[in-house]
Amino acid sequence: MPTIATNTPHQTVITTFEVTPGTCQDVIDMLTDAYQTVISRQPGFIGAGLHVNDAQTRIANYSQWRRREDFLAMLRLAEMRDRNRRINGLCKSFEPVMYDVVESFG
Repeated sequence: MPTIATNTPHQTVITTFEVTPGTCQDVIDMLTDAYQTVISRQPGFIGAGLHVNDAQTRIANYSQWRRREDFLAMLRLAEMRDRNRRINGLCKSFEPVMYDVVESFG
């Protein structure tokens, strides 16, 4: 499972998806399938979580990787490029961003 801590070398990626209530579940289903069949089996994958707002207009995906290069290698897989094109077709926007944890609480 992901660890939110400042003393970890792990790479955190937060991806946001702007969707409509009509496409929200489709995108969640596609992301779930991608994690179950491809992403979770890639070297360096630690864990992830999908979050959706009440209005079903935003999805946030939190994932953690051992190294930045592991995440980038997953994105370069032909199967993931194809999946991401299909997911992007259902979204108004789709933005993965890498972060470093600078503080954690709790």
